Amino acid sequence: MDMIESPCILVCAIDIKTGYCFGCGRTREEIGAWTIMSPDNRRTVMAGLPARLEALERRPRRETRRTRMAREKEQGV
Repeated sequence: MDMIESPCILVCAIDIKTGYCFGCGRTREEIGAWTIMSPDNRRTVMAGLPARLEALERRPRRETRRTRMAREKEQGV
């Protein structure tokens, strides 16, 4: 059996606004159907992923305690 190329980077979170995964740019439907899609359909989806990912508004992750403590130490707080 041939390996199916996948754009998945194991960052699986769907943007509510666009419906695209923050990691790979696919929709839930595309992710679910990926293994049964034809190679041509997968290539078509993959060709559009860079533009989708560029369009996503990425929000910074919340600041962790460790990061906050390091920032405060640098600022002398």
